[in-house]
Amino acid sequence: MTSNPEAALAVLGATTVAGAVAAAALARSRAGLSRRCAALTQQIAEQNEALATLRARESAQFEELRHLVNSRLPAAALHLISDHHPVPDGLLNDNSDFAAQAQAAHALFVETLIAERGRIDSAARAALRGACTAIQAQSFRLQTLIDELQRDCRDPEVVREYFRIDQLNEQVLRLVQKAAIVSGSWPGLVRPDTHLPDVVAGATSRLNGFERIQVHTKLLVGGVGIVGRAAEPVAVACAELMANALESSRGDLAVEVTLLQTDNGNVCIQIDDAGKGMTRESVARGTRLVSGENAGKLLLTELGDPPALGFAAIGQLVADHGFRVSVDQVSPYGGVRAVLAVPKHLLTTIDEEAEPPSAMAALPAPAPRTPVPPAAAEPGEGLRDVSALPPRDASGLPQRRRRSGSSRGRSLTRTARPVDPDAAGAAWGDFEQAVAAGRDATDSEHKDKS
Repeated sequence: MTSNPEAALAVLGATTVAGAVAAAALARSRAGLSRRCAALTQQIAEQNEALATLRARESAQFEELRHLVNSRLPAAALHLISDHHPVPDGLLNDNSDFAAQAQAAHALFVETLIAERGRIDSAARAALRGACTAIQAQSFRLQTLIDELQRDCRDPEVVREYFRIDQLNEQVLRLVQKAAIVSGSWPGLVRPDTHLPDVVAGATSRLNGFERIQVHTKLLVGGVGIVGRAAEPVAVACAELMANALESSRGDLAVEVTLLQTDNGNVCIQIDDAGKGMTRESVARGTRLVSGENAGKLLLTELGDPPALGFAAIGQLVADHGFRVSVDQVSPYGGVRAVLAVPKHLLTTIDEEAEPPSAMAALPAPAPRTPVPPAAAEPGEGLRDVSALPPRDASGLPQRRRRSGSSRGRSLTRTARPVDPDAAGAAWGDFEQAVAAGRDATDSEHKDKS
């Protein structure tokens, strides 16, 4: 068999070409596979990065949700109850949509909580108002019965006990009255135009420890009164300020009440106590309450436990009737000076002869005496009585006359006049009859007016 070089060469060339083609195809296949592997690797990396980002976002959302539930919402609820509870920081991440939704949920929670608290407080006010109205009516009926018993009784000891019962009923009525005012009711009593000292005396009679109150009047003119629609509100506010002064000072210290008339026509009731005063926080809170700016918006739960209703009742009366109250001054004794200013439109003039003030009202201070100038000597009175001149010594100088010791001895050894029991009893009986007659006349006048 003979070899064909040309055929072998052709076969070899074909094989070489086939190998080259296969190598090229393999190279292309490897390059494509490499590209696909690189793309797959890039895709896996991107997916891992996206997964990590998703996990980080999920963790941030979980932290935001936990901060909202565990910190912000409970703190918001406590802060609505009292300003002393701190408010934590807001959102942990302000740039996320989830944080915005969390803030919206927080705002909705606070709004719902405020609305629910208002609804509950309104229900509590309605219940308290109804109870106070019923108790006030019964207290007024009891007051009428006590007055009738005082008029009919002639035994001084029994009358004295009736006075004690009367005073206790006044204290109960004051407590119920301020609760009714805070709950949105009216003071429960309508007065005619009343003398200002009578208003203060009536407020004093409602307090435990009234004997410690000393009332002084420095009114420039007599007959200063308060119009009927504001007489009882001013009495209630004055009673609460004096009660605060009595409770803030020691039991053996006096509380001084002064009636003043200012240059702008207002009348002020100034109450000074010798207590320990109030802290800066108490002064700020008291000023806010008595200003009347938050009247109707104040919740019963914001007044403490048990609730302190005095300043809140004053603020409600200030908002309703237009007088002013301040408790941010210091008294001369280091305690608190409270001032109740009654404006001109709530004042009136009452004829003291037609309607004299009560016997318990403070009397005005006596006017200072004007010195009487010596009478001028008439012509012809140049001669003087020599006996009226002081004695003179040998040098002609006047000598001072000595007082006799007998008059001094009499003034020091003066004894008290013995009291006649029968005369004292008769005087006391006349006084009781005069008081009863005055009350009967007052009641008849009121009936005639009504």
